[in-house]
Amino acid sequence: MGHPKAQEITKSWLESAPLPTHGKTYTVVSHKEVIEGSIKNLNKLGFTVTRESYRANINAKVAQGIYHLAHSSAPSDPEMGMMFAWTNSYDKSIRFQCGIGAHVFVCANGLIHGDLSSYSRKHTGTANEDIQSSIATQIGLANNKFTQLVKDKNDMKDFELSITKQSELLGRLFVEEKILDSQQLSIVKAEIEDPSFNYGVDPDTAWMFYNNVTHALKKTHPRNWMDHQSKFHSFMSGVLLNAHAPQPQDTANIDPPVDVIDEDQTSMDDFQDFLAEVEDTTFEL
Repeated sequence: MGHPKAQEITKSWLESAPLPTHGKTYTVVSHKEVIEGSIKNLNKLGFTVTRESYRANINAKVAQGIYHLAHSSAPSDPEMGMMFAWTNSYDKSIRFQCGIGAHVFVCANGLIHGDLSSYSRKHTGTANEDIQSSIATQIGLANNKFTQLVKDKNDMKDFELSITKQSELLGRLFVEEKILDSQQLSIVKAEIEDPSFNYGVDPDTAWMFYNNVTHALKKTHPRNWMDHQSKFHSFMSGVLLNAHAPQPQDTANIDPPVDVIDEDQTSMDDFQDFLAEVEDTTFEL
Protein backbone atom coordinates (compact mmCIF):
# COMPACT_ATOMS: atom_id res chain seq x y z
CA MET A 1 0.00 0.00 0.00
CA GLY A 2 1.34 3.46 -0.83
CA HIS A 3 0.16 7.04 -1.01
CA PRO A 4 0.93 9.17 -4.08
CA LYS A 5 0.81 12.34 -1.98
CA ALA A 6 1.43 13.09 1.68
CA GLN A 7 -1.76 12.50 3.61
CA GLU A 8 -2.99 11.31 6.97
CA ILE A 9 -2.43 7.62 7.62
CA THR A 10 -2.90 5.23 10.53
CA LYS A 11 -0.24 4.43 13.09
CA SER A 12 -0.38 0.72 12.29
CA TRP A 13 0.21 1.34 8.57
CA LEU A 14 3.15 3.60 9.35
CA GLU A 15 4.72 1.11 11.74
CA SER A 16 4.49 -1.67 9.14
CA ALA A 17 6.18 0.31 6.34
CA PRO A 18 9.24 -1.52 4.88
CA LEU A 19 12.61 -0.40 6.22
CA PRO A 20 15.26 1.10 3.91
CA THR A 21 18.61 -0.45 2.97
CA HIS A 22 21.21 2.24 2.28
CA GLY A 23 24.45 0.51 3.20
CA LYS A 24 26.60 0.01 6.29
CA THR A 25 27.01 3.68 7.25
CA TYR A 26 23.27 4.34 7.33
CA THR A 27 21.59 3.74 10.69
CA VAL A 28 17.93 2.86 10.27
CA VAL A 29 15.67 4.74 12.68
CA SER A 30 12.27 3.20 12.15
CA HIS A 31 9.03 5.15 12.41
CA LYS A 32 7.89 2.51 14.91
CA GLU A 33 10.87 3.26 17.19
CA VAL A 34 10.18 6.98 17.02
CA ILE A 35 6.49 6.49 17.84
CA GLU A 36 7.19 4.19 20.76
CA GLY A 37 9.99 6.42 22.09
CA SER A 38 7.83 9.54 21.87
CA ILE A 39 4.84 8.05 23.68
CA LYS A 40 7.04 6.35 26.29
CA ASN A 41 8.81 9.59 27.20
CA LEU A 42 5.61 11.63 27.16
CA ASN A 43 3.96 9.20 29.58
CA LYS A 44 7.10 9.07 31.74
CA LEU A 45 6.95 12.83 32.29
CA GLY A 46 3.24 12.78 33.09
CA PHE A 47 1.84 13.94 29.74
CA THR A 48 -1.39 12.56 28.34
CA VAL A 49 -1.74 12.32 24.57
CA THR A 50 -5.20 13.69 23.79
CA ARG A 51 -4.84 13.32 20.03
CA GLU A 52 -2.24 11.78 17.74
CA SER A 53 -2.05 12.12 13.98
CA TYR A 54 0.36 10.84 11.34
CA ARG A 55 1.13 11.86 7.77
CA ALA A 56 3.36 10.22 5.20
CA ASN A 57 4.17 10.20 1.51
CA ILE A 58 4.36 7.20 -0.82
CA ASN A 59 5.59 4.07 0.99
CA ALA A 60 6.23 6.20 4.10
CA LYS A 61 9.60 7.42 2.85
CA VAL A 62 8.93 10.61 4.81
CA ALA A 63 6.64 10.56 7.83
CA GLN A 64 5.44 12.91 10.52
CA GLY A 65 3.82 12.49 13.90
CA ILE A 66 1.92 15.15 15.86
CA TYR A 67 0.72 14.73 19.45
CA HIS A 68 -1.63 17.06 21.30
CA LEU A 69 -0.78 16.99 25.00
CA ALA A 70 -2.26 17.60 28.41
CA HIS A 71 -0.52 17.72 31.80
CA SER A 72 -1.90 18.40 35.26
CA SER A 73 0.89 20.82 36.21
CA ALA A 74 1.61 22.30 32.78
CA PRO A 75 0.83 25.96 31.96
CA SER A 76 -2.75 26.34 30.75
CA ASP A 77 -4.22 28.64 28.14
CA PRO A 78 -7.87 28.95 27.05
CA GLU A 79 -6.99 29.10 23.36
CA MET A 80 -3.98 26.80 22.89
CA GLY A 81 -2.66 23.44 23.99
CA MET A 82 0.78 21.89 24.03
CA MET A 83 2.06 19.86 21.09
CA PHE A 84 4.99 17.54 20.33
CA ALA A 85 5.94 16.75 16.72
CA TRP A 86 8.56 14.75 14.85
CA THR A 87 9.62 14.12 11.26
CA ASN A 88 11.56 11.06 10.07
CA SER A 89 12.66 9.81 6.65
CA TYR A 90 13.78 6.60 4.98
CA ASP A 91 15.02 8.25 1.77
CA LYS A 92 17.77 10.50 3.22
CA SER A 93 15.82 13.59 2.19
CA ILE A 94 15.72 15.02 5.72
CA ARG A 95 17.30 14.48 9.09
CA PHE A 96 15.22 13.32 12.01
CA GLN A 97 13.59 16.29 13.77
CA CYS A 98 11.49 16.64 16.89
CA GLY A 99 10.29 19.59 18.87
CA ILE A 100 7.77 21.20 21.19
CA GLY A 101 5.06 23.51 19.89
CA ALA A 102 1.44 24.45 20.41
CA HIS A 103 -1.87 23.92 18.64
CA VAL A 104 -4.84 26.28 18.46
CA PHE A 105 -7.99 24.62 19.82
CA VAL A 106 -10.46 26.14 17.37
CA CYS A 107 -8.66 25.06 14.20
CA ALA A 108 -5.74 22.75 15.11
CA ASN A 109 -3.30 25.21 13.54
CA GLY A 110 0.25 24.64 14.73
CA LEU A 111 2.90 26.89 16.26
CA ILE A 112 6.52 25.89 16.58
CA HIS A 113 8.99 28.10 18.40
CA GLY A 114 11.44 29.89 16.15
CA ASP A 115 14.46 27.86 17.28
CA LEU A 116 12.44 24.73 16.42
CA SER A 117 12.64 23.83 20.13
CA SER A 118 14.07 20.81 18.49
CA TYR A 119 16.80 18.39 17.71
CA SER A 120 17.84 17.14 14.29
CA ARG A 121 20.07 14.14 13.65
CA LYS A 122 21.50 12.36 10.60
CA HIS A 123 20.91 8.61 10.35
CA THR A 124 24.50 7.55 11.03
CA GLY A 125 26.48 5.96 13.86
CA THR A 126 24.63 6.06 17.18
CA ALA A 127 21.59 7.79 15.72
CA ASN A 128 19.14 5.43 17.44
CA GLU A 129 20.39 6.16 20.94
CA ASP A 130 20.87 9.87 20.27
CA ILE A 131 17.38 10.29 18.87
CA GLN A 132 15.73 8.59 21.82
CA SER A 133 17.73 10.82 24.17
CA SER A 134 16.77 13.94 22.21
CA ILE A 135 13.08 13.04 22.35
CA ALA A 136 13.30 12.92 26.15
CA THR A 137 15.24 16.20 26.28
CA GLN A 138 12.82 18.10 24.07
CA ILE A 139 9.79 16.87 25.99
CA GLY A 140 11.51 18.06 29.18
CA LEU A 141 11.56 21.60 27.71
CA ALA A 142 7.81 21.56 27.06
CA ASN A 143 6.64 23.90 29.84
CA ASN A 144 9.16 26.66 29.11
CA LYS A 145 8.61 26.56 25.36
CA PHE A 146 4.84 26.53 25.68
CA THR A 147 4.93 29.51 28.06
CA GLN A 148 6.91 31.49 25.48
CA LEU A 149 4.46 30.56 22.71
CA VAL A 150 1.52 31.76 24.83
CA LYS A 151 3.31 35.09 25.33
CA ASP A 152 3.97 35.34 21.58
CA LYS A 153 0.29 34.67 20.89
CA ASN A 154 -0.85 37.40 23.28
CA ASP A 155 1.62 39.88 21.78
CA MET A 156 0.27 39.16 18.29
CA LYS A 157 -3.33 39.63 19.45
CA ASP A 158 -2.44 43.19 20.53
CA PHE A 159 -0.45 44.02 17.41
CA GLU A 160 -2.29 45.88 14.64
CA LEU A 161 -1.57 44.72 11.10
CA SER A 162 -3.33 46.52 8.26
CA ILE A 163 -4.44 44.72 5.10
CA THR A 164 -1.72 46.61 3.23
CA LYS A 165 0.94 45.32 5.62
CA GLN A 166 -0.51 41.79 5.46
CA SER A 167 -0.28 41.89 1.67
CA GLU A 168 3.35 42.99 1.88
CA LEU A 169 4.20 40.17 4.32
CA LEU A 170 2.47 37.61 2.10
CA GLY A 171 4.64 38.68 -0.81
CA ARG A 172 7.76 38.27 1.28
CA LEU A 173 6.66 34.84 2.53
CA PHE A 174 6.16 33.76 -1.08
CA VAL A 175 9.08 35.42 -2.89
CA GLU A 176 11.81 36.00 -0.30
CA GLU A 177 11.27 33.37 2.39
CA LYS A 178 9.78 30.66 0.11
CA ILE A 179 7.62 29.46 2.99
CA LEU A 180 4.37 29.64 1.02
CA ASP A 181 3.71 28.23 -2.45
CA SER A 182 1.16 29.57 -4.92
CA GLN A 183 -1.60 27.26 -3.68
CA GLN A 184 -1.03 28.31 -0.09
CA LEU A 185 -0.95 31.95 -1.12
CA SER A 186 -4.47 31.51 -2.54
CA ILE A 187 -5.58 29.81 0.67
CA VAL A 188 -4.38 32.73 2.80
CA LYS A 189 -6.11 35.22 0.49
CA ALA A 190 -9.37 33.28 0.79
CA GLU A 191 -9.03 33.15 4.58
CA ILE A 192 -8.47 36.90 4.79
CA GLU A 193 -11.62 37.49 2.76
CA ASP A 194 -13.75 34.85 4.50
CA PRO A 195 -12.15 33.18 7.55
CA SER A 196 -12.95 29.54 8.20
CA PHE A 197 -12.61 29.98 11.97
CA ASN A 198 -13.35 32.57 14.63
CA TYR A 199 -10.08 33.44 16.36
CA GLY A 200 -11.68 36.02 18.63
CA VAL A 201 -9.70 38.99 17.29
CA ASP A 202 -10.11 41.75 14.72
CA PRO A 203 -9.08 40.95 11.13
CA ASP A 204 -6.38 43.63 11.25
CA THR A 205 -4.25 41.89 13.87
CA ALA A 206 -1.06 39.88 13.67
CA TRP A 207 -2.75 36.91 15.39
CA MET A 208 -5.44 36.74 12.71
CA PHE A 209 -2.81 36.89 9.98
CA TYR A 210 -0.70 34.27 11.76
CA ASN A 211 -3.58 31.81 11.86
CA ASN A 212 -4.51 32.43 8.24
CA VAL A 213 -0.96 31.48 7.26
CA THR A 214 -0.63 28.45 9.57
CA HIS A 215 -3.98 27.21 8.23
CA ALA A 216 -2.43 27.24 4.76
CA LEU A 217 0.74 25.58 6.08
CA LYS A 218 -1.30 22.46 6.81
CA LYS A 219 -0.83 21.73 3.11
CA THR A 220 2.96 21.67 3.50
CA HIS A 221 4.68 18.35 2.81
CA PRO A 222 5.81 16.52 6.00
CA ARG A 223 9.40 16.93 4.80
CA ASN A 224 9.15 20.73 5.20
CA TRP A 225 6.33 21.26 7.68
CA MET A 226 8.34 21.67 10.89
CA ASP A 227 10.98 23.79 9.17
CA HIS A 228 8.41 26.10 7.56
CA GLN A 229 6.42 26.42 10.77
CA SER A 230 9.56 27.34 12.67
CA LYS A 231 10.76 29.83 10.06
CA PHE A 232 7.34 31.48 9.91
CA HIS A 233 7.27 31.92 13.68
CA SER A 234 10.73 33.51 13.56
CA PHE A 235 9.54 35.72 10.69
CA MET A 236 6.55 37.00 12.67
CA SER A 237 8.65 37.48 15.81
CA GLY A 238 10.94 39.66 13.71
CA VAL A 239 8.00 41.72 12.44
CA LEU A 240 6.89 42.49 16.01
CA LEU A 241 10.44 43.12 17.22
CA ASN A 242 11.23 45.55 14.40
CA ALA A 243 7.99 47.42 15.00
CA HIS A 244 8.96 48.13 18.61
CA ALA A 245 12.64 48.89 17.98
CA PRO A 246 13.76 52.56 18.12
CA GLN A 247 13.90 53.97 14.61
CA PRO A 248 17.16 55.67 13.57
CA GLN A 249 16.78 59.37 12.73
CA ASP A 250 17.65 60.44 9.21
CA THR A 251 19.84 63.51 9.64
CA ALA A 252 20.84 63.86 5.99
CA ASN A 253 18.13 66.37 5.14
CA ILE A 254 17.88 68.19 8.46
CA ASP A 255 18.94 71.88 8.33
CA PRO A 256 21.56 72.94 10.91
CA PRO A 257 20.20 74.87 13.91
CA VAL A 258 19.86 78.61 13.39
CA ASP A 259 20.72 81.04 16.15
CA VAL A 260 17.78 83.35 16.79
CA ILE A 261 18.89 86.88 17.65
CA ASP A 262 16.84 88.83 20.18
CA GLU A 263 16.95 92.37 18.78
CA ASP A 264 15.83 93.96 22.06
CA GLN A 265 18.57 92.18 24.00
CA THR A 266 21.14 93.20 21.36
CA SER A 267 20.17 96.87 21.67
CA MET A 268 20.44 96.76 25.46
CA ASP A 269 23.91 95.15 25.26
CA ASP A 270 25.07 97.88 22.86
CA PHE A 271 23.73 100.62 25.16
CA GLN A 272 25.51 99.17 28.20
CA ASP A 273 28.76 99.04 26.22
CA PHE A 274 28.29 102.71 25.31
CA LEU A 275 27.83 103.72 28.95
CA ALA A 276 30.99 101.87 29.93
CA GLU A 277 32.97 103.73 27.30
CA VAL A 278 31.59 107.09 28.57
CA GLU A 279 32.59 106.36 32.16
CA ASP A 280 36.15 105.55 31.08
CA THR A 281 36.54 108.75 29.07
CA THR A 282 38.28 111.78 30.69
CA PHE A 283 36.85 115.16 29.64
CA GLU A 284 38.92 118.36 29.75
CA LEU A 285 37.08 121.60 30.71
